[in-house]
Amino acid sequence: MQVSSLFTGKDVCIMKKRACSMETRMARQYLCLVLPGFIIFTIGLIIPLLLAFRYSLTSWDGMTVEKTFVGLKNYIELFKDSDFRNAWWFTVKFTVGNTIIQNVVALLFAVALDSGIKAQKLYRTVFFIPCLISAVIVGFIWLKMFSNVLPAINDLLGTNFNFLLFGEKSTVLRGLLIANNWQWIGYWMLIYLAGLQSVPAELYEAAKIDGAGTIKRFFNVTIPMLAPSITICVVGITTGSLKVYDLLVSSTKGGPGRASTSIIYQTYTTAINGRQYGYGCAMSVTLVVVLLLVALVQVKSLKSREVQA
Repeated sequence: MQVSSLFTGKDVCIMKKRACSMETRMARQYLCLVLPGFIIFTIGLIIPLLLAFRYSLTSWDGMTVEKTFVGLKNYIELFKDSDFRNAWWFTVKFTVGNTIIQNVVALLFAVALDSGIKAQKLYRTVFFIPCLISAVIVGFIWLKMFSNVLPAINDLLGTNFNFLLFGEKSTVLRGLLIANNWQWIGYWMLIYLAGLQSVPAELYEAAKIDGAGTIKRFFNVTIPMLAPSITICVVGITTGSLKVYDLLVSSTKGGPGRASTSIIYQTYTTAINGRQYGYGCAMSVTLVVVLLLVALVQVKSLKSREVQA
């Protein structure tokens, strides 16, 4: 006797209804779990973005009720604004420097810690501690280091090194890169270290049998297997560097002159201090567009390498 003959058509309909009701209940449960996050995301990000775009089409000063519609005038003026271009140029240089230095140094530190050296836990803790400090505090720390502590050591040793990096246009970028990399290298190092520890030991053994040396194993085994970690670190460092602001507030305040004014710092001073809220919103919209484009391009190109790896 077939099993299907044990159930009548009515029984089958009842079971289908129960299955549908169970799926409906599960869908409602998923919706209840997702809804709070979606509401926060909408209120905290989507609505402000839409409002920023709306205000970018006006000449609003941020204080008065009147919001005069000017269309794309603010965006046209951006291309004529030398301060806006200089802010973007500094931001690009800061981002490129951070992305290269942090990825290379963090990976080297991770490889060193994964090689079996003693006191690994101590080194991990020491490298990770700076990223727990607020960027504002980091700015104050390195401002004191460059202006007081290191010059005092200079005098004590009788040397003549220039440690006043925040005080000159030619060196301020170098000083900010030192401060930012000191804070974040340990964080990205842990991500690379986690990726290294997930690489199967059999791959290294097979490479050794094939006669591959340390350098070949690093580039032919380690780097391809770290492709997911590289994607996370490159995208995270790039987008984070493009949004630099708090480090500048406590260390250089955009100076000397305007040599360290980032795009977000320029947006803040224009919108709040300069009372050009509509014009500042236009700057922020351009930043959002650039962030999205950079993230999409990086993720797409790096993900393709992950597939090949």
